[in-house]
Amino acid sequence: MQRTRPGRTWSQRRRHRRSWSLCGLLRRGWLLLPGGRRRARVALLGAALAAAGRGWPVVPGAHGVPGLPGACSCGEPCCPAPGGHPHDPPLLAASTDTRMVSWWWEQRSPEASVLVATGDAVCAVSLPSEAGARALEYLKLHGVPLGPVLATPGRYVLLVAPYSLAELGELLADRSWVPGSLRYHGPDGYLVLPPSRTGSGGVRWVRAPIEDRPWLPQVGGLLGVLIAASTTAPDGSRLAF
Repeated sequence: MQRTRPGRTWSQRRRHRRSWSLCGLLRRGWLLLPGGRRRARVALLGAALAAAGRGWPVVPGAHGVPGLPGACSCGEPCCPAPGGHPHDPPLLAASTDTRMVSWWWEQRSPEASVLVATGDAVCAVSLPSEAGARALEYLKLHGVPLGPVLATPGRYVLLVAPYSLAELGELLADRSWVPGSLRYHGPDGYLVLPPSRTGSGGVRWVRAPIEDRPWLPQVGGLLGVLIAASTTAPDGSRLAF
């Protein structure tokens, strides 16, 4: 009779993964970096792999240049969104292939921002931070279920189920007025995911995903509250990132 090898326990598998990770970091020279920079790289890689594991296609974005505040790795001296936009590879290269994602952040761009391509797997709608905080309080008070929510400098971003531009247009056409401070991240768009840092500051989770495939609400069920919360928010001329 062939003997079967007993399966590893959860703690053994965890130790094995940790040992493999440390070996990989040593081979890449990450352990020679200052502690803060090394931790930042590990966190970005982890965030990119976690997003890919949820089925969200990711791609490394531009990043800030150490020692040069406001400078962007894209090389544009007047970059409008330093450290927070697609660069090389382009957004169309976004992938959920964990091998590709690992190579991007381990070998090619370890300090790159984590960008998720919106459209097929996840979309979003964003509004100014003050209005976003009011909207979340109202939705929580009334028991309206929410998906993940992140905060960029100055804005709250609510992740929602995928929608098409035609569907969004129909929803907005039914409204008598829509504030310009609301922005929509749908097909062919992108979001910057935590713990990326842009030229304006860090990106963080307000409501972090707690599942491998987190539930995402339909945008139509949130629009009324978001519009009401945004009526007193000033419109912005700069694109959210």
